[in-house]
Amino acid sequence: MALLNKSCADPAMKVFAFLTFFYFIMTVSVMYKYQLKYHTLFKYVQSLENTSIILESEAEKDSEKVVISSKGFWTINSIGRLGNQMGEYATLYALAKLNGHQAYILPSMANYLSPIFKITLPTLHDSVRKKIHWKDYNLNDWMEDQYRSIQGDYVSLSGYTCSWTFYHHIHSEILRELTLHDFIVEEANAFLRHIRGERKNVTYVGVHVRRGDYVHVMPNIWKGVIADKKYLDTAMAYFRNKYENVVFVVTSNGMDWCKQNINNSKGDVYFSDEPKQATVAFDFSILAHCNHTIMTIGTFGFWAGYLAGGETIYLTNFTLPESPFLKVFKYEAAYLPEWIGIPADLSPLLHENASNLVH
Repeated sequence: MALLNKSCADPAMKVFAFLTFFYFIMTVSVMYKYQLKYHTLFKYVQSLENTSIILESEAEKDSEKVVISSKGFWTINSIGRLGNQMGEYATLYALAKLNGHQAYILPSMANYLSPIFKITLPTLHDSVRKKIHWKDYNLNDWMEDQYRSIQGDYVSLSGYTCSWTFYHHIHSEILRELTLHDFIVEEANAFLRHIRGERKNVTYVGVHVRRGDYVHVMPNIWKGVIADKKYLDTAMAYFRNKYENVVFVVTSNGMDWCKQNINNSKGDVYFSDEPKQATVAFDFSILAHCNHTIMTIGTFGFWAGYLAGGETIYLTNFTLPESPFLKVFKYEAAYLPEWIGIPADLSPLLHENASNLVH
């Protein structure tokens, strides 16, 4: 210490000592800074490994370099309306997990489902999708053993998939994925409280009546029928006889027909478009928050019953035996075993066939 104090007495030596100390501190700081950056970057990239896509801009080439996980990822087509989109999402989620791959949904599916549900699967951007050589794999609308071992790192699934046989073994996960947003739930619950009025211990039964294009498509193309007045009367009588204080909430894409054909002599039937014009999300949320379900045909009604739980009544045997619909549809794969099926009245089709034979 004595020698240091002596040397520092010289002003030039003081400056030299200060600069030496300053450069030492700066060198250590820079080394630490870059080491920290490297460590952080390494951890970040490591967290993305096997699950993500990294896009690096190359300004000099004016292009994108796509670095894709070695384990790949799967996606599925995005076709149809809400019920179809939900079925495709659930099927992708289940099959990708079963085969050990990360699932990504297409932007069109994200646009359809994310405004309604708290889905968690990441979205595959179109710019990335177009750069990948996909293995196309078409699915039937029911689970098969070969789907447990689909080969390929980059698989694009296709088909109108909705069957519970794909995903019912992870029922709780599917329900979590298809959790409705809070504001939609609040709106539906407010409506249910409103129609309950002063009633106590109410049992809500959601009724979905699928009409629309099915009015013509089912008899003319699929050789089948849709729900009629008799079916709805029978299904509603079942719940009226079993439960006290039943309230029926009707949603439909053919509401005028429903108001003319559904028996409301007991004053226990309410329609989702009163007092406001219903949206698809609002209708679905109402059905999903009822205790039980009456559905007719179609995937929208299926998902309403699946999310609501409780008892579900559905229309069964709604096609002729020779219907081409049965090549892509299996009753046992479409409806849960514990659900209650009421056979459709096929007499209108039989009469039409008999009339055609006469002529």
